[in-house]
Parts: sequence; structure tokens; C-alpha cells
Amino acid sequence: MKKFIYKSLLALSLIGVMAACDLESDPKSSAEQESVFSIYGLAEKAVMGIHQSFGETNSYRGRFLPYYGINSDIEWMNKIESQSEAKKQLVAYAATPTNSEMNTENNAWAKFYEGIERANMCIVGLRTYGNVETDPNMAHLLGEALTLRAVIYLDLVKGWGDVPARFEPITTETVYVPKADRDVIYKQLLADLKEAESLVAWPNESSQTTSVERVNKTFIKALRARVALYAGGYSQRADGVRLSNDSELNRTAMYTIARDECVDIINKGSNQLGAFETNFKNLCRDIVTAGGESIWEIPFSDGRGRVLFTLGVQHLAADQYTKQAKGGANGPLPYFFYDYDVDDVRRDITCVPYEWSKESQSKQQLRSIDSWCFGKLRYEWMDRMVTSTNDDGINWQYMRLADVYLMAAEAINELEGPSGAAQYLKPILTRALPAAKVDTYMSKATASKAAFFNAIVDQRAFEFAGESLRKADLIRWNLLKEKLDEAKTKMTQLANRQGAYADLPEKLYYKTGTDNESLIIYGLNHGETDAEGQKLVDAENYSSGKWVDATKLTEKLINALYQENPNENQYWPIWQTFIDSSNGTLTND
Repeated sequence: MKKFIYKSLLALSLIGVMAACDLESDPKSSAEQESVFSIYGLAEKAVMGIHQSFGETNSYRGRFLPYYGINSDIEWMNKIESQSEAKKQLVAYAATPTNSEMNTENNAWAKFYEGIERANMCIVGLRTYGNVETDPNMAHLLGEALTLRAVIYLDLVKGWGDVPARFEPITTETVYVPKADRDVIYKQLLADLKEAESLVAWPNESSQTTSVERVNKTFIKALRARVALYAGGYSQRADGVRLSNDSELNRTAMYTIARDECVDIINKGSNQLGAFETNFKNLCRDIVTAGGESIWEIPFSDGRGRVLFTLGVQHLAADQYTKQAKGGANGPLPYFFYDYDVDDVRRDITCVPYEWSKESQSKQQLRSIDSWCFGKLRYEWMDRMVTSTNDDGINWQYMRLADVYLMAAEAINELEGPSGAAQYLKPILTRALPAAKVDTYMSKATASKAAFFNAIVDQRAFEFAGESLRKADLIRWNLLKEKLDEAKTKMTQLANRQGAYADLPEKLYYKTGTDNESLIIYGLNHGETDAEGQKLVDAENYSSGKWVDATKLTEKLINALYQENPNENQYWPIWQTFIDSSNGTLTND
């Protein structure tokens, strides 16, 4: 069970001055640094202190994770029309520098750089005093600090594009620095992670790598693959959406890195896929033992983190499963459930049409077609009650093994074609679909390089919906606006029961099961009819209600998926408070 993060942080004087608001504090003496970074126990706590910047109120916890990656072609902010204008702008590609959710001194931008500064201090201290060449425990800490810094920097680039590059502790001469080209940052991260690979053990091969809350070699390699795919992909630049012009970041080189790192992980076998549902139940149950599908998680203590709060099945009351009436803030787009194969085990786990009622002994009740819940995270799967009104303590699963398989498949297809890539796509399908359907799907997917790429695009949607990977994927594939427009078309067709959705019934038919909690629902599958549903009403005491409803799934709501051209607004602006305090070095271009 997870327990150590935020509960073992010491008030180390070295760490206490790293916040962005303390940039003009006097630097600590080399004697104080040596006293920390020459002793493993103190050095470990300093590195663990980097995590504190992940969990601050307006950092990953309350600002980055709830908003980044929403909206995409498979996920959006539920009830977006009724949300504040600031929230709508953040997810609908229309954020301004004065956005009231973000334009504060303590929001994610500030906390990310706070974490980077903490990492920088640890990296310098360990290199100088940690005897990392001869002490494997100290070497691990250096690798961990390099990796945590890379995590934060990758998310900075995902969120804001070009950002200041700070890879050394701040001095009076470097308090104010301009933005750097993201390619400079990508190359530094690729180099840092390559070094970190040599310093950190595989899962369960050292005392530090027995938990997914600690960095291990599998995660470092997987993160390096992810960085390479982003660096080698498309993104919005000052002169438009394009690939990098840096020859070192050419697509062949980047796909080669992604292929090699992912194949190394798979061949090593330190992690195993297991069942799709098991991965998410383990996440909800705080099972953090390394070696399963989960590779690395942002660790939140029981009283921190708003993961279920934002992405879980909604509970309207503090009921038998939770002391927190939350969940359902973000969910899958209304059409997405219907695009899964009916036999795909991922469908009913990912997309949930119900919520839990207001009674203290609550039961499932239907939501509306315009506000599905994600079902990968569920209060009812937890082994403990929540301890906060807004925080649930569930970790954020940053990387899992399915991503490694699909990155490998994508990279090998790009470099070699589908024949070599097929073996890495097939395990993902095998655990999701019946064998006969896997064979049929694979036959179509391997018909050409283009067909296999399209399969990767589809399978990454079905596999990772609700995990905030899709937006960055669409950007790097140069499919962002195309896929968002396709999603709007699909929602319009669904609202009118046209096209691929013409064979759906207008109503759903349902009753509570024998456990007096769970809904039994007819009408969610293609080909099910209102005529058969009415028979259930007449013969088996089912209730019915309109589901596919154009008065709910309105043109206005569908168009709220984005406000401005997504390809011209792939990134958030730097918030005005940081522009104003940058001494003229930062601008939004």
C-alpha cells in the first residue's frame, strides 16, 4: 500500500528555499549541501521532496490533471455549457493569459518550475557530493531526480510549447530567462533519460524499485520513448504546425529511439500486462507493487489528489462507498461508447452511463447521453473511505505497459512496416476482444502501413480514453482539428440516429438488479430495438426513458468542443502574472 510520499518530508533548509517566490534568497553554502547529499537518508528525502510540487493545490492536483487533455475527440468536460468561462476556455482551445483559473502566482506553471528547481538542486548536490560513481543507492537518486525533472519538463512543453529552459539551479544572473525552443528541451531530456537508464534498476531489482511510486528503468525507457515520439512529431510553432527543423530530431531517429526503448522493456519482461480491469482496480485499491501493468504513478497521499474527484464515476451522496459526493467532472464523448466493438472488454469499463443516487444507501441511476462518466476509476473499487471533501488520494497513473506496446507498434510500423509491428499491437487486442475478432482485425490492420497507422490511432483511443494522452497524440500526428471535427460530426449523427448510429433505439430500458444497486440496461448496443425494449417493460417490469435525445445533444453543446481553431491554439498562453514579473523576458507569441 502506498504511504510514504508527503508523510516523510523533512523541513530541510536546502529544500525550503526552492520555491519560485524565493528566487532572490541567498544560496545555501556548499557545507550545507554536502551535509544533505553525502548522506543517503537525507539525500533520499530531498529527492522525494520534488514530489511535493506535484501535489500542491494548484499544481498537477487541481489545475493540470483536471484540464490538460480535455477536450479531445474522445473526452470532454461534462456539462461544459454550464461551466465558468475560465474553465470552458481552458479545455476548448480559447485560453487567455488572464484566465482566472490559472492566472495566479501559485498555479501549475509556478509549481512545475518549483519542482524543476528542487530537482536541479538535487542533481547538482548528488553529482558533487553523492559519490554516484561508486554508490548505487546514490546513483539511483540521481537517476530519479533526472527523471522527475524530465516528467515536469515534458508536461510543460505539452501544456505551453516553448518554455524557459532551466537545467541548473537559479542564480542572481539567471533569475530572468526567456523562452527556449522546445527542441533544446527535448534534446536535453533525451540525454538526461539516457543517463538515468544507466543509474536506475529494473522493477524489483533494487530496494528503491519495488513500488510504482518510485522511478525504475522501465519507466525511464518508456518516458524516453514518449519524449522521442513528441519530439519527432508535429506541433504548433511560431510559423505554423510542422515537424522540427532540427536534424537531430528527425522522425527516423526519434522513431528509432521509441522502438528500441520499448522493445527493450518488452523483452526484459519486468512488467506484465494482466487483465485490463485489474489494472484500474489495483489503482483504486492503492496497490503499488512494481512489476504489473502500472509502470509509474504520481503518488498522492490519502488526503491529496483529485483524480477520482475529476475522472471517476459520479456519486451524488456520501454513500456506502465513499464519504465524498464527487466524480464525473470529465467524461467520454457521447458517441464514443458506440464506436467500440460490442465484445470489447474495454468499453463498459471506460464508458459508464450511470451515476450513484443521492441516498446514503445509494444505487445506480441513468445519467444523460450528454454526460457519460469514465469508469476506469471508481469509488466503489476502493478499499478505504476518502478522508477529504475534495481529495481522494488515488495516484495518477502516468505510464502503463499498454502504452509501451502501442508505442513499439507505432514506431516499428513507421520504420519497417506492419509485418514487424503486428506482434506488439496484437497483445493489446488479445486481452480486449475474442480471438476470432482479433484475427479479423489484425488481417485488415496489416494490409498496409497506412492501415496499420489508422489502427494505432483507433486503438490508442479505445485503450487510453480518460487518461489525458489523446490530445498530445493528435497534435503529434497532425490530426487535432481533423479528429475534433470528426467527433462533432459523429455527435450530430448520434443525436439524429443517422449514419453509424442509425440502428440504435431511441430509449433505454432498465431495472435495478437483484443486488438492489446495479442497473440492468437494454438498448445500449447496436441493433437493439425499442420494440424489444417495450417487451421488457410489459413482461419484466423494466422502466424506460428517452436516451438518444437531440434536445440534450444540441448543436450548441456539440460546437462547445472547441471555441477557437485548435491548430492555432494547441497550447495555453503563459499566464499574465508571470509575464508581468519576468522583467520583460517572457512574451506570448
